[in-house]
Amino acid sequence: MTTTAHLGANGAGSAASDRGGAREPDGRGRLGGLAWLVWRQHRLFFGVLLAAVAGGAVWCAVLRGRAAGFIAAHHIDGCSLISLVPRCDGTQEAVTTFRNTYGSDLQLAEMGLLLLPVLIGLFLGAPLIARELEAGTDKLVLTQSVGPLRWLAAKTALPALVVLTATTALSAVFAWLWQVIGDEVSGSYWYSTLGFAVLGPVPVAYSLLALAVGVLAGLLLRRTVLTMGVTLGAMVLVPFALKQLRPYLMPIESAEFGPKESAQLPDNAWLVGQGYYTRAGDHLSMEVCDSARNYESCLRGHHAAGQYMDYQPVSHHWPLAWIESGIVLALAAVLTVIAFRVMRRRHG
Repeated sequence: MTTTAHLGANGAGSAASDRGGAREPDGRGRLGGLAWLVWRQHRLFFGVLLAAVAGGAVWCAVLRGRAAGFIAAHHIDGCSLISLVPRCDGTQEAVTTFRNTYGSDLQLAEMGLLLLPVLIGLFLGAPLIARELEAGTDKLVLTQSVGPLRWLAAKTALPALVVLTATTALSAVFAWLWQVIGDEVSGSYWYSTLGFAVLGPVPVAYSLLALAVGVLAGLLLRRTVLTMGVTLGAMVLVPFALKQLRPYLMPIESAEFGPKESAQLPDNAWLVGQGYYTRAGDHLSMEVCDSARNYESCLRGHHAAGQYMDYQPVSHHWPLAWIESGIVLALAAVLTVIAFRVMRRRHG
């Protein structure tokens, strides 16, 4: 049975009673009645999350040191398997060895951060309110002096603070690792599904969204397992939708290459479209002549003058990350407001 059933009239219960003089004069524990109760109820998940932060930070620091030593010893900083940088000539073997040695560790770190928002939504956000409503323990709390909005605020504020702190720390540590191991040398670029989703503010924003989705779904559905399913679905659907929108969150740049030029962008540029341009300046798709018997004759018939490539440069990475994170945080804020309105409508 949840400790909610032990609440007293002032919102703090027997579990928050004085032990060794730790009780404050106003009758609350050190964290306050409701906040202390929320900590008690979810201390296992909070402990696991904070331990993951500590372990992840140590692991990333060790990996960064080893990878930096390899890169410096083989002079492959900024080099890829096929590079336009003259100083990277003859480094393909060293780059291949680096990727074979450290690539799996980098992917493991990326997968951990990618799954973190989903795990937060499933095992913290979904049960946070749904478990109380399913067990009926919320009724006892709301018959006391604790108002429904204050109860909901207490139930969500502390988890949100813990999630914000933990995910920000992990994201910062991973970005520190990425400075050495990311992009060209590892072949895991900033614009990849894994790379973009785990850098900067993106995992922090999605973690807070997962918490908000779980809270609102639990409030509406009142069943823990069903809420977990809805939360999982939302945390798959929303990132997928924003991934389709991501290339267009900032103006796309375009490069044109003449018929005798090699059509190739810098290694860290995100190619989002390519084709042929005509003498009139029109753009044709790469497949415009796929069905033609004579490919070159077809291109001449369309007056193709060369190739073009639409792309997002690496300088757009952080603006794109902040824009997407802003969209996600705005969605989380809207869901939170809806949750409080639902609570107010139900309980006045």
